[in-house]
Amino acid sequence: MQPLARYLPILEWGRAYDRRMAGADLLAAVIVTIMLIPQSLAYALLAGLPPEMGLYASILPLVAYAIFGTSRTLAVGPVAVVSLMTAAAIGTLGLDDPAQIALAAGALALMSGLILTAMGVLRLGALANFLSHPVIAGFITASGILIAASQLKHILGIEAHGHTLVMLVGSLGAHLGGINLPTVVLGISALAFLFWVRRGLKPLLRRLGLSPRAADIVTKAGPVLAVAATTLVTWALSLQDAGVRIVGTVPTGLPPMGIPSLDPSLWGQLFLSALLISIIGFVESVSVAQTLAAKRRQRIRPDQELIGLGSANIAASVSGGFPVTGGFARSVVNFDAGAETPAAGAFTAIGILVAALALTPLLYFLPQATLAATIIVAVLGLVDLSILRRAWGYSRVDFAAVAGTIVLTLAFGVEVGVSAGVLLSIALHLYKTSRPHIAEEGLVPGTQHFRNIHRHDVETMPQIVTLRIDESLYFANARFLEDYILDRVTRDPALRHVVLHCAAVNEIDMSALETLEELNRRLRDMGLVLHLSEVKGPVMDRLKRTDFLDDLTGEVFLAQYDAWRTLKRSIAVAADHGDRAAE
Repeated sequence: MQPLARYLPILEWGRAYDRRMAGADLLAAVIVTIMLIPQSLAYALLAGLPPEMGLYASILPLVAYAIFGTSRTLAVGPVAVVSLMTAAAIGTLGLDDPAQIALAAGALALMSGLILTAMGVLRLGALANFLSHPVIAGFITASGILIAASQLKHILGIEAHGHTLVMLVGSLGAHLGGINLPTVVLGISALAFLFWVRRGLKPLLRRLGLSPRAADIVTKAGPVLAVAATTLVTWALSLQDAGVRIVGTVPTGLPPMGIPSLDPSLWGQLFLSALLISIIGFVESVSVAQTLAAKRRQRIRPDQELIGLGSANIAASVSGGFPVTGGFARSVVNFDAGAETPAAGAFTAIGILVAALALTPLLYFLPQATLAATIIVAVLGLVDLSILRRAWGYSRVDFAAVAGTIVLTLAFGVEVGVSAGVLLSIALHLYKTSRPHIAEEGLVPGTQHFRNIHRHDVETMPQIVTLRIDESLYFANARFLEDYILDRVTRDPALRHVVLHCAAVNEIDMSALETLEELNRRLRDMGLVLHLSEVKGPVMDRLKRTDFLDDLTGEVFLAQYDAWRTLKRSIAVAADHGDRAAE
């Protein structure tokens, strides 16, 4: 791969671009555009921003990702979780002026873009691995619940505030007396229709004779149908005069180009939020991209994906948008619609641009309840409480991670939830690796294989104990290993040899090395010999740079069977010498 093509993937797929690919990308773009218009408006509403910012965030970012991204089918734009995090971040600033709020959203997108780009240039994509899957699953589930709860005020036509579930429920309860009946009717109708579209429209269209592709396109247009119908009803019946809240005037024209706020104090207040949005957005995006790429035997490059997402967020920041990332639902639609290359995203951007230039006057009477219904239906697919049951059945530690993240996110908000999730992931890793599994092994009769004496019928010798350590050795588990071994040998006076089977040890840090040196000395004072077996090459290379091997009382065996055979022979020879001496 040429150096320039590494950072500009468009040069790689662009060389082979042809008319067939263009046709497939155009068709996919039409379908995604139909889906993305109401979604963009809805997610801007969720982020607490003017609806047109959702459209602006779906134009230049898609073009930027098409140039710098590596996924052929990932669709970038506003998504539910990132929009919720944007709302939470801006909500802490206490701003009332819509212009200042928009500037803060742009600054958040710029900071997120710079963070992602820097991580990509430094090849730090692996940092996302600090968020374990149970924590991510718990966070997304809790976020889905929070998002749905936050939109109930629009369905009911009342005021409600709060960034935690307790605050939202309390605020909703306090304002229930102000429910607006026309809004409820519109909101519930839109919800019912959208749920039916998801499950029942496509089978109905197929029974009516539509082709699978046509039925799929009409089904994906369900939110647009809901928008059109409720907008017409509101306009025809003048429901805005009856208290139904509408979108109102949406500016027509090109996205406003400009640099967002560079105020140092604002950046300081938003930095942690930008960092968390960057990490969550990247994890969500790259997991979707990898899943879809695998279905076509394609690859993505996570570090370049950081640059692609970073450039998309920088583009959003200078074009009146807010933080964006790869969305699951629209990416799946893009994939199913047959998108061949990232050019489908650029074509989608053109479609959104046309909407921003020509269609926004039609949105004046669009009820906010319809957008809220669109959000609720979209995010309830994120809620997966069955993860709690599966985690409980598989691992109590993972269950604690899922449950803890869900509870913390619901109780204290998304930023506390994801921050706690990161810390919880690291803490759980330290906990699990600080108490590694150690198996006492014996020889399987008739073979050269060694297995756990508590699981298999194996051959053992009272003078030898073989311990297999199923974890790398480092500062957090070194003392545990020392205590385990000393406890084991002090209970058995017949022991003469201790063999550490190191096949699963990939790393020994300085703390663990010092522990092994101390263990070697203490075992020597107890009349025991310490041996190692099956030490991996990189670990052995580092041990050779120390005095440990020179001071080791025993040997380092290439294979565990060599250790068993050699020590068994030496014990037999010693026993024979002892018998002769006794004679």
